[in-house]
Amino acid sequence: MTDHTDDASRTEAFFTLHHRLPRQSPGSDATTRRLLALAGPLPDRPRVLDLGCGPGRAALLLAAEAGAEVTAVDLHQPFLDELREAAEARGLGDRIRTVRADMGDLTGPAFPAGSFDLVWAEGSAYCIGFATAVRQWQRLLAPGGAMMVSECVWTTDAPSAGARAFWERNGSLRTLPETTAAAVAAGCTVPAVLLQPESDWDAYYVPLAARVESADPAAPGMEWALAATREELAVRREHGGEYGYAAYLLRPADPRWATRPETAADREAVHALNAAAFPTRDEADLVDALRADAGAWLPDLSYVAEAPDGSLAAYALLTRCRVGDAPALALAPVAASPAHQRQGAGQAVVRAVLDAARVRGEALVVVLGHPAYYPRFGFVPASRHGIRPGFEVPDEAIMALVLDDSVQVPAGMIRYPAAFGV
Repeated sequence: MTDHTDDASRTEAFFTLHHRLPRQSPGSDATTRRLLALAGPLPDRPRVLDLGCGPGRAALLLAAEAGAEVTAVDLHQPFLDELREAAEARGLGDRIRTVRADMGDLTGPAFPAGSFDLVWAEGSAYCIGFATAVRQWQRLLAPGGAMMVSECVWTTDAPSAGARAFWERNGSLRTLPETTAAAVAAGCTVPAVLLQPESDWDAYYVPLAARVESADPAAPGMEWALAATREELAVRREHGGEYGYAAYLLRPADPRWATRPETAADREAVHALNAAAFPTRDEADLVDALRADAGAWLPDLSYVAEAPDGSLAAYALLTRCRVGDAPALALAPVAASPAHQRQGAGQAVVRAVLDAARVRGEALVVVLGHPAYYPRFGFVPASRHGIRPGFEVPDEAIMALVLDDSVQVPAGMIRYPAAFGV
């Protein structure tokens, strides 16, 4: 038997194991709904591109519950046939269009630039690589569009030898912060990350394990497929706490504003920007005082946005605070120069500094600010998490953003650096 024939029989056996399973990767309808909510308001009839759709569990939900017009893409025609059958049975045939295509080569008239409000990829981006997927798929988004891309990641900084050996053979993993860094390097901001629950793995693996037990090991290629699948299931049982699927909500960064950490050469300009942006010099002086506090200052979390002429257009600062006894970050100040206010510079620099915090592996940010402004970045009233300030302030004005939902959100009083004077 030639290697080519061997590969073909193994591929066929693999798909035989997976045909008609409820899912082709860890997930659930509940998780799809949560991710859809994170994507925020969509047009009345959003155009959704579901890449690596498999038999289309997500596509069906998006069409039925979001009223989406879904273009569902996969290379395996039997999966597309399953989806077409299910869509017709549910009365969604006019909402779902199936296309046999390679997600790594989305060219031609079916995939014009700027033609989708939402690009969706649950458990499929690994086929071409997360960073490649994020970089290539952005061109497909309409203005204001978003991508939801999930990726398997390490959930520990020290994976065991057994887990590492398996994943070195089956596609190397990054940590959550490393995957965030890859998305940022590919030109996106990361408004939200959701680590999928263990029940999502059960929804995939329990039916798959039952299929393994009923499969015919004598079928061509099936002995290999069964051995590989049993190993995968065993690694999950033994090492499941070390890795998981994380779903990333991504938006292209605003190209008008280049964002970066401040340098020593920026300090005078940062002071001048904050002094000009506020009625008094208090915020400018606050930044200088925080910079002098080694326990509060985090040099890579003092961010600027540059205008096209290279001048500083906006500024955002995160410094170390505590919630109860747990480390957190305080967002303050946020400022845009008078010449660049209400033009998106402030939003760009806030998104950039929050991305930088995710890359550092930070878990929580608090802000005292306008309740009509900060929710666009994902902030919610801090009281929902049992977090409170040590001074009187309207409940809706003190807000929190959870950056890493894999760790418990601390509750208690916010303890700001001394420079805040509270």
